[in-house]
Amino acid sequence: MPPNQRDTSGGGDESVLDLEPEMKADRSRQLALPFAADGAPPPQGSRRAVRRESPGRRVRVDEFGRPVDEERLEEALLGLLPSGKALSLKLTDNRYSMVAVRRAPRGYNVRIHRMFAEVDPRLLRAIARYVVHNDRRASIQLGDYIEKNKHIIRHQPCRPRKLALRTAGQHHDLRTIYDRLNAEYFAGGLSATITWGPNLDRRRRRRSIKMGSFSVEDRIIRIHPALDQPDVPAYFVEWIVFHEMLHGKHEVLRIGGRRCFHTPAFLAEERTYSEYERASAWEKRNIDRLLGT
Repeated sequence: MPPNQRDTSGGGDESVLDLEPEMKADRSRQLALPFAADGAPPPQGSRRAVRRESPGRRVRVDEFGRPVDEERLEEALLGLLPSGKALSLKLTDNRYSMVAVRRAPRGYNVRIHRMFAEVDPRLLRAIARYVVHNDRRASIQLGDYIEKNKHIIRHQPCRPRKLALRTAGQHHDLRTIYDRLNAEYFAGGLSATITWGPNLDRRRRRRSIKMGSFSVEDRIIRIHPALDQPDVPAYFVEWIVFHEMLHGKHEVLRIGGRRCFHTPAFLAEERTYSEYERASAWEKRNIDRLLGT
């Protein structure tokens, strides 16, 4: 069974392969524009592996004394990428996200689990197709490999995460919102932690915005700080928090061979929020404002 694949922007500039639902962090409530900030549509390259045609590729080395297997995999993968593209690759021991790719005009930033350090040429070509094209068949191939090597992940020790929680915003208090919703809709039975996400430069034009996320790993709800504004109504912030709280209640199901995070039961319960229609309408009217246009 292939892991969950998330394309986190309408332009396809980031994608992630995650582990099984019971071991992953669900990232949700994201809105994205279908084109890049300059209005150009994303490139639609060939889905075949792009082989090396000319010299001049750049390898970015940020750290002294990098692991040999990390450098070796980076060099091997670089030879399969389009000419002139840079590559920064990092081997990780992440227990949930197995392959994470950020795509930019200059190249690719790849974080990949250590299980991929020693792979055969066929799987290496699949990694290249996934990195460059977000290729579906390559995703399934990588998913099969992850499925066969899950024992490597399960044997990794869990390291406690240090989290700085911030619930009180300048205009909206997440703790107050969470406690009220928990009492009204969950009979006080939902157990999770909530915080504002890290502060980002609000002046920069966004291509997408992930308004909220629920981490299964540590049961933490994160809300985008762009919602902590005086002109963002409280009922809209409450709707986003309510949506993420539902992820703490509903299981992720496999429907038609694909994982479904927003099941019919999930969507039906989301509509029980008293301000659902109003909040949904506000979202449609104000998405450009949230994206920073």
